[in-house]
Amino acid sequence: MVSGFEDFDNIFDDLFDQKSEEISSQLDHKLLISMVGDVNCGKSSTINRLMKEDIVSVGAKPGETKKIEEIPYKENIIFVDTPGLDDVITTNSEITLKYYKNSDVILFFLNAAGTVLSANELKNLKEIEKVNQDIIIVLNKIDAADEIPELIKYIQDHTDYNYPVTPISSRTGENISLLQNKLLDILETKSKDVLLGANLKDQASIANRWILGAGASSAAVGALPMPGADFVPLVSIQVGLLIKLSTLYNKPVSKENAKELIIATVIGNIGKTVFRQIVKVVPGAGSVVGGSVAAATTVALGYAVKYMHEHDIELNADELKSVYEMFLSAQKKA
Repeated sequence: MVSGFEDFDNIFDDLFDQKSEEISSQLDHKLLISMVGDVNCGKSSTINRLMKEDIVSVGAKPGETKKIEEIPYKENIIFVDTPGLDDVITTNSEITLKYYKNSDVILFFLNAAGTVLSANELKNLKEIEKVNQDIIIVLNKIDAADEIPELIKYIQDHTDYNYPVTPISSRTGENISLLQNKLLDILETKSKDVLLGANLKDQASIANRWILGAGASSAAVGALPMPGADFVPLVSIQVGLLIKLSTLYNKPVSKENAKELIIATVIGNIGKTVFRQIVKVVPGAGSVVGGSVAAATTVALGYAVKYMHEHDIELNADELKSVYEMFLSAQKKA
Protein backbone atom coordinates (compact mmCIF):
# COMPACT_ATOMS: atom_id res chain seq x y z
CA MET A 1 0.00 0.00 0.00
CA VAL A 2 1.17 3.53 -0.67
CA SER A 3 -0.95 5.38 1.86
CA GLY A 4 2.19 6.70 3.60
CA PHE A 5 2.89 9.07 0.71
CA GLU A 6 1.13 12.35 0.02
CA ASP A 7 1.71 12.62 -3.72
CA PHE A 8 3.78 11.51 -6.65
CA ASP A 9 6.45 14.16 -6.13
CA ASN A 10 7.21 12.96 -2.62
CA ILE A 11 7.22 9.34 -3.73
CA PHE A 12 9.56 10.08 -6.59
CA ASP A 13 11.95 12.14 -4.47
CA ASP A 14 12.20 9.38 -1.88
CA LEU A 15 12.78 6.69 -4.51
CA PHE A 16 15.37 8.74 -6.39
CA ASP A 17 17.33 9.42 -3.21
CA GLN A 18 17.15 5.76 -2.22
CA LYS A 19 18.29 4.44 -5.62
CA SER A 20 21.02 7.07 -5.94
CA GLU A 21 22.39 6.08 -2.55
CA GLU A 22 22.29 2.38 -3.41
CA ILE A 23 24.22 2.85 -6.65
CA SER A 24 26.63 5.38 -5.19
CA SER A 25 27.33 2.96 -2.36
CA GLN A 26 28.13 0.21 -4.88
CA LEU A 27 30.75 2.36 -6.54
CA ASP A 28 32.43 2.98 -3.17
CA HIS A 29 32.78 -0.72 -2.35
CA LYS A 30 35.72 -2.94 -3.18
CA LEU A 31 35.33 -5.81 -5.64
CA LEU A 32 37.65 -8.80 -5.21
CA ILE A 33 37.85 -11.42 -7.96
CA SER A 34 40.23 -14.32 -7.31
CA MET A 35 41.63 -16.56 -10.02
CA VAL A 36 42.89 -20.07 -9.35
CA GLY A 37 44.45 -22.51 -11.77
CA ASP A 38 47.74 -23.71 -13.21
CA VAL A 39 50.05 -20.97 -14.44
CA ASN A 40 49.47 -21.96 -18.08
CA CYS A 41 45.66 -22.06 -17.95
CA GLY A 42 45.13 -18.54 -19.32
CA LYS A 43 44.12 -16.55 -16.23
CA SER A 44 45.92 -13.38 -17.26
CA SER A 45 44.79 -13.43 -20.88
CA THR A 46 41.20 -14.05 -19.75
CA ILE A 47 41.17 -10.98 -17.52
CA ASN A 48 42.68 -8.90 -20.32
CA ARG A 49 39.95 -10.15 -22.67
CA LEU A 50 37.22 -9.54 -20.11
CA MET A 51 38.27 -5.95 -19.42
CA LYS A 52 39.42 -5.35 -23.03
CA GLU A 53 42.65 -3.93 -21.71
CA ASP A 54 46.15 -5.26 -21.05
CA ILE A 55 46.06 -5.04 -17.27
CA VAL A 56 47.81 -8.33 -16.46
CA SER A 57 51.17 -9.52 -17.75
CA VAL A 58 50.98 -12.66 -19.86
CA GLY A 59 53.67 -15.26 -20.39
CA ALA A 60 54.39 -17.22 -17.22
CA LYS A 61 56.14 -20.47 -18.03
CA PRO A 62 54.37 -23.76 -17.28
CA GLY A 63 55.42 -25.08 -13.90
CA GLU A 64 56.68 -21.71 -12.66
CA THR A 65 55.67 -21.11 -9.04
CA LYS A 66 54.19 -17.69 -8.40
CA LYS A 67 53.33 -15.80 -5.28
CA ILE A 68 49.88 -14.42 -4.63
CA GLU A 69 49.60 -11.26 -6.70
CA GLU A 70 47.02 -8.51 -6.29
CA ILE A 71 46.26 -6.75 -9.57
CA PRO A 72 44.33 -3.51 -9.00
CA TYR A 73 42.09 -2.20 -11.78
CA LYS A 74 40.85 1.38 -11.60
CA GLU A 75 40.04 2.35 -8.02
CA ASN A 76 37.87 -0.37 -6.53
CA ILE A 77 38.40 -3.58 -8.49
CA ILE A 78 41.11 -6.05 -7.52
CA PHE A 79 41.98 -9.26 -9.35
CA VAL A 80 43.99 -11.79 -7.35
CA ASP A 81 46.22 -14.22 -9.19
CA THR A 82 46.98 -17.18 -6.93
CA PRO A 83 49.77 -19.76 -7.25
CA GLY A 84 49.48 -22.94 -9.26
CA LEU A 85 47.12 -25.52 -7.87
CA ASP A 86 49.93 -27.58 -6.35
CA ASP A 87 50.81 -24.62 -4.13
CA VAL A 88 47.31 -23.58 -3.05
CA ILE A 89 46.79 -26.02 -0.22
CA THR A 90 50.45 -26.62 0.72
CA THR A 91 52.90 -23.72 0.92
CA ASN A 92 50.40 -20.87 0.86
CA SER A 93 47.25 -22.55 2.09
CA GLU A 94 46.28 -20.25 4.95
CA ILE A 95 46.93 -17.01 3.08
CA THR A 96 45.42 -18.21 -0.18
CA LEU A 97 42.26 -19.60 1.39
CA LYS A 98 41.79 -16.30 3.21
CA TYR A 99 41.75 -14.56 -0.16
CA TYR A 100 39.16 -17.02 -1.40
CA LYS A 101 37.01 -16.51 1.67
CA ASN A 102 37.00 -12.73 1.15
CA SER A 103 36.46 -12.87 -2.61
CA ASP A 104 33.22 -11.75 -4.25
CA VAL A 105 33.76 -14.29 -7.04
CA ILE A 106 36.30 -17.06 -7.62
CA LEU A 107 37.23 -18.01 -11.17
CA PHE A 108 38.36 -21.63 -11.10
CA PHE A 109 40.30 -22.28 -14.33
CA LEU A 110 40.53 -25.59 -16.13
CA ASN A 111 42.48 -26.28 -19.33
CA ALA A 112 40.26 -27.86 -21.99
CA ALA A 113 43.38 -28.96 -23.86
CA GLY A 114 44.82 -30.70 -20.79
CA THR A 115 43.67 -33.12 -18.12
CA VAL A 116 40.31 -31.59 -17.27
CA LEU A 117 39.38 -31.70 -13.59
CA SER A 118 42.17 -33.94 -12.44
CA ALA A 119 42.07 -35.51 -8.98
CA ASN A 120 44.25 -32.66 -7.71
CA GLU A 121 42.04 -30.01 -9.24
CA LEU A 122 38.91 -31.57 -7.80
CA LYS A 123 40.59 -31.81 -4.39
CA ASN A 124 41.45 -28.12 -4.49
CA LEU A 125 37.96 -27.15 -5.62
CA LYS A 126 36.49 -28.99 -2.66
CA GLU A 127 38.86 -27.17 -0.31
CA ILE A 128 37.97 -23.80 -1.78
CA GLU A 129 34.21 -24.38 -1.66
CA LYS A 130 34.47 -24.88 2.09
CA VAL A 131 35.15 -21.14 2.45
CA ASN A 132 33.35 -19.69 -0.57
CA GLN A 133 30.81 -21.13 -3.01
CA ASP A 134 30.57 -18.13 -5.35
CA ILE A 135 32.61 -20.00 -7.94
CA ILE A 136 32.58 -19.94 -11.73
CA ILE A 137 34.40 -22.82 -13.41
CA VAL A 138 36.19 -21.38 -16.44
CA LEU A 139 36.97 -24.01 -19.06
CA ASN A 140 39.61 -22.20 -21.10
CA LYS A 141 41.37 -23.04 -24.37
CA ILE A 142 38.33 -24.55 -26.04
CA ASP A 143 39.85 -23.51 -29.38
CA ALA A 144 42.51 -26.18 -28.82
CA ALA A 145 40.21 -29.02 -27.77
CA ASP A 146 37.44 -31.23 -29.13
CA GLU A 147 34.17 -32.49 -27.69
CA ILE A 148 33.58 -29.43 -25.51
CA PRO A 149 29.95 -30.39 -24.61
CA GLU A 150 31.21 -33.72 -23.30
CA LEU A 151 33.90 -31.97 -21.24
CA ILE A 152 31.32 -29.62 -19.76
CA LYS A 153 29.06 -32.50 -18.79
CA TYR A 154 32.00 -34.35 -17.26
CA ILE A 155 32.81 -31.32 -15.09
CA GLN A 156 29.18 -30.86 -14.11
CA ASP A 157 28.76 -34.53 -13.21
CA HIS A 158 31.83 -34.45 -10.99
CA THR A 159 30.94 -31.16 -9.27
CA ASP A 160 27.27 -32.04 -8.69
CA TYR A 161 26.13 -29.21 -10.98
CA ASN A 162 26.86 -26.76 -8.17
CA TYR A 163 28.65 -24.16 -10.28
CA PRO A 164 28.27 -22.64 -13.74
CA VAL A 165 30.77 -24.02 -16.24
CA THR A 166 31.79 -21.38 -18.77
CA PRO A 167 33.68 -22.60 -21.86
CA ILE A 168 35.88 -19.85 -23.32
CA SER A 169 38.94 -19.17 -25.41
CA SER A 170 41.05 -16.36 -24.03
CA ARG A 171 43.11 -16.55 -27.22
CA THR A 172 40.24 -15.93 -29.65
CA GLY A 173 37.82 -14.21 -27.28
CA GLU A 174 35.10 -16.81 -27.82
CA ASN A 175 32.38 -16.74 -25.13
CA ILE A 176 34.01 -13.96 -23.10
CA SER A 177 30.61 -12.25 -23.03
CA LEU A 178 29.19 -15.42 -21.47
CA LEU A 179 31.77 -15.23 -18.69
CA GLN A 180 30.92 -11.57 -18.25
CA ASN A 181 27.25 -12.44 -17.74
CA LYS A 182 28.04 -15.20 -15.25
CA LEU A 183 30.12 -12.73 -13.24
CA LEU A 184 27.32 -10.18 -13.29
CA ASP A 185 24.79 -12.84 -12.21
CA ILE A 186 26.74 -13.44 -9.01
CA LEU A 187 27.58 -9.79 -8.40
CA GLU A 188 23.95 -8.78 -8.80
CA THR A 189 23.10 -10.88 -5.74
CA LYS A 190 25.78 -8.94 -3.86
CA SER A 191 24.66 -5.53 -5.19
CA LYS A 192 28.00 -5.08 -6.93
CA ASP A 193 27.02 -5.53 -10.58
CA VAL A 194 27.04 -1.78 -11.25
CA LEU A 195 30.59 -1.57 -9.93
CA LEU A 196 31.84 -4.10 -12.48
CA GLY A 197 29.43 -3.08 -15.25
CA ALA A 198 30.49 0.56 -15.12
CA ASN A 199 34.10 -0.54 -15.71
CA LEU A 200 33.49 -2.93 -18.59
CA LYS A 201 34.04 -1.67 -22.11
CA ASP A 202 30.99 -3.41 -23.62
CA GLN A 203 28.46 -0.80 -22.49
CA ALA A 204 25.76 -1.82 -24.97
CA SER A 205 25.47 -5.41 -23.75
CA ILE A 206 25.52 -4.32 -20.10
CA ALA A 207 22.78 -1.77 -20.81
CA ASN A 208 20.68 -4.40 -22.61
CA ARG A 209 21.06 -6.76 -19.66
CA TRP A 210 19.86 -4.14 -17.20
CA ILE A 211 17.01 -3.01 -19.45
CA LEU A 212 15.63 -6.51 -20.00
CA GLY A 213 16.05 -7.32 -16.31
CA ALA A 214 14.12 -4.19 -15.35
CA GLY A 215 11.43 -5.14 -17.87
CA ALA A 216 11.02 -8.59 -16.33
CA SER A 217 10.81 -7.09 -12.83
CA SER A 218 8.23 -4.55 -14.04
CA ALA A 219 6.10 -7.30 -15.56
CA ALA A 220 6.07 -9.10 -12.20
CA VAL A 221 5.01 -6.07 -10.16
CA GLY A 222 2.57 -4.92 -12.82
CA ALA A 223 0.69 -8.19 -12.44
CA LEU A 224 0.11 -7.74 -8.70
CA PRO A 225 -3.62 -8.07 -7.89
CA MET A 226 -3.66 -5.54 -5.04
CA PRO A 227 -5.04 -2.14 -6.14
CA GLY A 228 -2.20 0.33 -6.52
CA ALA A 229 0.35 -2.18 -5.28
CA ASP A 230 2.51 -1.81 -8.37
CA PHE A 231 2.93 1.95 -8.18
CA VAL A 232 5.92 2.33 -5.86
CA PRO A 233 7.92 -0.74 -7.03
CA LEU A 234 7.28 0.12 -10.68
CA VAL A 235 8.55 3.69 -10.32
CA SER A 236 11.43 2.36 -8.22
CA ILE A 237 12.48 -0.01 -11.01
CA GLN A 238 12.30 2.72 -13.64
CA VAL A 239 14.18 5.26 -11.55
CA GLY A 240 16.83 2.69 -10.71
CA LEU A 241 17.22 1.88 -14.41
CA LEU A 242 17.61 5.54 -15.30
CA ILE A 243 20.35 6.03 -12.72
CA LYS A 244 22.16 2.80 -13.64
CA LEU A 245 22.23 3.71 -17.34
CA SER A 246 23.42 7.22 -16.54
CA THR A 247 26.18 5.73 -14.39
CA LEU A 248 27.14 3.25 -17.11
CA TYR A 249 27.51 5.98 -19.73
CA ASN A 250 28.97 8.47 -17.22
CA LYS A 251 26.19 10.98 -17.88
CA PRO A 252 24.65 11.86 -14.50
CA VAL A 253 20.93 12.63 -14.34
CA SER A 254 19.50 15.07 -11.81
CA LYS A 255 16.46 14.32 -9.69
CA GLU A 256 14.31 16.95 -11.39
CA ASN A 257 15.35 15.86 -14.86
CA ALA A 258 14.69 12.20 -14.04
CA LYS A 259 11.24 13.12 -12.73
CA GLU A 260 10.37 14.96 -15.92
CA LEU A 261 11.61 12.05 -18.01
CA ILE A 262 9.38 9.58 -16.17
CA ILE A 263 6.37 11.91 -16.33
CA ALA A 264 6.84 12.65 -20.04
CA THR A 265 7.22 9.02 -21.07
CA VAL A 266 6.04 6.19 -18.86
CA ILE A 267 3.46 8.12 -16.87
CA GLY A 268 2.34 10.06 -19.91
CA ASN A 269 1.60 6.79 -21.65
CA ILE A 270 -0.81 5.79 -18.89
CA GLY A 271 -2.22 9.18 -18.03
CA LYS A 272 -0.73 11.69 -15.60
CA THR A 273 -3.91 12.24 -13.64
CA VAL A 274 -4.54 8.55 -13.09
CA PHE A 275 -0.93 7.95 -12.16
CA ARG A 276 -0.82 10.80 -9.65
CA GLN A 277 -4.19 10.04 -8.08
CA ILE A 278 -3.71 6.29 -7.79
CA VAL A 279 -1.44 6.82 -4.79
CA LYS A 280 -4.63 7.37 -2.84
CA VAL A 281 -5.48 3.73 -3.60
CA VAL A 282 -9.15 3.90 -4.40
CA PRO A 283 -10.70 0.54 -3.45
CA GLY A 284 -11.54 -1.49 -6.52
CA ALA A 285 -9.57 0.79 -8.85
CA GLY A 286 -7.37 -2.09 -9.83
CA SER A 287 -3.70 -2.13 -10.70
CA VAL A 288 -2.14 0.99 -12.22
CA VAL A 289 -0.91 -0.99 -15.19
CA GLY A 290 -0.94 -4.61 -16.24
CA GLY A 291 2.18 -6.74 -16.38
CA SER A 292 2.70 -6.50 -20.13
CA VAL A 293 2.23 -2.72 -20.19
CA ALA A 294 4.55 -2.27 -17.23
CA ALA A 295 7.25 -4.31 -18.97
CA ALA A 296 6.81 -2.54 -22.30
CA THR A 297 6.97 0.95 -20.83
CA THR A 298 10.04 0.14 -18.74
CA VAL A 299 11.94 -1.54 -21.58
CA ALA A 300 11.05 1.28 -23.99
CA LEU A 301 12.28 3.84 -21.49
CA GLY A 302 15.55 1.95 -21.06
CA TYR A 303 16.22 1.54 -24.76
CA ALA A 304 15.34 5.18 -25.42
CA VAL A 305 17.74 6.43 -22.74
CA LYS A 306 20.45 4.04 -24.00
CA TYR A 307 19.94 5.26 -27.57
CA MET A 308 20.26 8.90 -26.55
CA HIS A 309 23.38 8.30 -24.47
CA GLU A 310 25.04 6.37 -27.29
CA HIS A 311 24.20 9.05 -29.85
CA ASP A 312 25.12 11.99 -27.60
CA ILE A 313 21.59 13.38 -27.67
CA GLU A 314 20.73 15.66 -24.77
CA LEU A 315 18.59 13.74 -22.31
CA ASN A 316 15.58 15.96 -21.74
CA ALA A 317 11.85 15.29 -21.68
CA ASP A 318 11.11 16.79 -25.10
CA GLU A 319 13.86 14.88 -26.89
CA LEU A 320 13.18 11.65 -25.05
CA LYS A 321 9.46 11.47 -25.71
CA SER A 322 9.67 10.85 -29.46
CA VAL A 323 12.50 8.32 -29.07
CA TYR A 324 10.60 6.58 -26.27
CA GLU A 325 7.42 6.33 -28.37
CA MET A 326 9.42 4.75 -31.19
CA PHE A 327 10.74 2.02 -28.87
CA LEU A 328 7.36 1.62 -27.17
CA SER A 329 5.72 0.99 -30.51
CA ALA A 330 8.32 -1.67 -31.25
CA GLN A 331 7.67 -3.31 -27.86
CA LYS A 332 3.92 -3.45 -28.51
CA LYS A 333 4.52 -5.17 -31.83
CA ALA A 334 6.91 -7.71 -30.34
